[in-house]
Amino acid sequence: MKQKKQSDIATLLDYAGSHRRLTFLGLGLSAVSMVCSMVPYLCVWLATRDLIAVAPNWAQAQSVARYGWLAFGAAFGGIALYFLGLMCTHLAAFRTAANIRKRGVAHVMDAPLGWFDANASGLIRGRLDAAAADTETLLAHNLADIVGTIVLFVAMLALLFVFDWRMGCACLLAAVISILTMFAMMGGKNAQIMAEYQAAQDRMTKAGTEYVRGIPVVKIFQQTVYSFKAFQQAIEEYSAKAEHYQADVCRTPQSINLTVTEGAFVFLVPVALFLAPGALAAGDLAGFITNFAFYAVFSAIISTALARIMFASSGIMLASTALGRISTVMDAPELKAPERPKTPQGSRVEFQDVSFTYDGAETPALSHVSFTVEPGQTVALVGPSGGGKTTAASLIPRFWDVSSGAVTVGGVDVRDMDPHALMEQVAFVFQNSRLFKTSILENVRAARPEATREQVLAALMAAQCGDILEKLPKGMDTVIGTEGTYLSGGEQQRVALARAILKDAPIVVLDEATAFADPENEALIQKAFAQLTKGRTVIMIAHRLSTVVGADKILVLDQGRVVEQGTHGELAAASGLYAKMWADYNRAVQWKIISEQ
Repeated sequence: MKQKKQSDIATLLDYAGSHRRLTFLGLGLSAVSMVCSMVPYLCVWLATRDLIAVAPNWAQAQSVARYGWLAFGAAFGGIALYFLGLMCTHLAAFRTAANIRKRGVAHVMDAPLGWFDANASGLIRGRLDAAAADTETLLAHNLADIVGTIVLFVAMLALLFVFDWRMGCACLLAAVISILTMFAMMGGKNAQIMAEYQAAQDRMTKAGTEYVRGIPVVKIFQQTVYSFKAFQQAIEEYSAKAEHYQADVCRTPQSINLTVTEGAFVFLVPVALFLAPGALAAGDLAGFITNFAFYAVFSAIISTALARIMFASSGIMLASTALGRISTVMDAPELKAPERPKTPQGSRVEFQDVSFTYDGAETPALSHVSFTVEPGQTVALVGPSGGGKTTAASLIPRFWDVSSGAVTVGGVDVRDMDPHALMEQVAFVFQNSRLFKTSILENVRAARPEATREQVLAALMAAQCGDILEKLPKGMDTVIGTEGTYLSGGEQQRVALARAILKDAPIVVLDEATAFADPENEALIQKAFAQLTKGRTVIMIAHRLSTVVGADKILVLDQGRVVEQGTHGELAAASGLYAKMWADYNRAVQWKIISEQ
């Protein structure tokens, strides 16, 4: 049986947890405050009735003062109860937004690392942070206004038909027209426009993050913002959506809505003129004037009540789209931990007929790949771009799970291992290593938080970072990114290598670790590699074929398949793809600019 989709309100209350009781209390106080707000209007009618009954002897109306104090007390009490209710709903809303952020972060912490490649950090942050903030308005204000307005309308209907149902219908006509115009703006096919608007906002946030990160490139090549077409198009699309909703969807209905609600009294005048002769003939002119005065005053509340409905409805739409954006984060695949995890025996890595296809892709990234990396052995993965090298390496630590086949570590399928235990088995060095904005010490210690300063220093020295520490004002206590302290790409790579050395994992994955290094840094990185890979199982991805000449085995991947394997000497003599790549590499190394005299 298909499970019924939970409503947006129920979803938000689920996020609220124990604080949902504050929400219910706030809604109750808001409802009572709306009832109190109706009392002054009733008091106006009662006072008017008594005054007209004794006219012109106004002093005989003994109850007018009492009605005035009652109206003042009800109005003051209604305001106080409303603010108490808002305090309750605000507390619940803030806690709910915090819970959404916490639960979202906790969930993505369990997502496969490969999921973050397809979901930019700016987009994830925007969906969690901004969307959680959008739900605050609904819980803090809109729900209280919705409940209060429902109670207000029930009370209004009762009062509208108690004194004179014909004048009541005249006042109600303005409400009916207003509701129809609001449905024209927010109902039917226009309900989808808000979702499209939020999607455009998401795309603009993502493009904006990418643009900010690319500012150095823009400045280097003297380009303008228009060189980032994706960002420009995202802004224009967002602007077009907002302008379309405002100009084409809302302008006419909202104009009618404001005209009708603010001029509700106009509907009352013709009805009063029609009823006046009958009241005069029946000798009930005083009652007619009393009722007309009441409805004339009461019609002013209609615009307020309908404005509450409109803003509350927009809040519901906004929260609904926000929850939709949040759900894309909450629906991120979760890295499942086995109920009975197995412990690997050794550091042998094996691919057993592995195939893998990315979500949404038609062509597999890997197809029936099989190979073995023995403990202490270095295996290099080479091949054309897009051949599947990085994909193969990412399956070892379960950045993704295989579509078919199995990847084993120490004879155990990685899916049968505890994810934390698996991560302890593998150390990574990527081509674009990121350092945190903290000290060198803490950056390296991230691999093993309990490590001592001496152990961190030993790892830094093993990674050939001695010259880096010497030039920093506070050595390894220097905070990166502050007071003009920055490291080059090659220097950052060596610090990342120190992190991997400190981790002391039996399996090492090197993904183009020397890609952005200059010759001097590359030489130091190669020395650090010798320390890092000593006695470990190493899987190395490289485009610079000079770095894999000494590998125990080289696998050549092309279009997701292993097309060749062997040592450098064997493959270079085989006249296959590797031999062609090796020849091209040597020609590139020997290439130089020759000036014409």
